[in-house]
Amino acid sequence: MAGLLQRTAEGIDSLSRSVWDDSSQLEKAIIAVVLIVTGAAIPVVPIVLIARYIAN
Repeated sequence: MAGLLQRTAEGIDSLSRSVWDDSSQLEKAIIAVVLIVTGAAIPVVPIVLIARYIAN
C-alpha cells in the first residue's frame, strides 16, 4: 500500500512540475486564474502540495 501511495504521489508531483514549474509567467497566471474561477484550486492545490511532500 505504501508503494502505491508513493508512486501516485510521484506521478502527481511529476505532472504538477511539468505543468507549473516549466511554464512562463503568463502561462502560470492563466492556469491560476482558470483554477480560481472554476473553483478547482480548492481541492487541487492541497493535493499537489501533499503529493510533493510525499514524493520527496
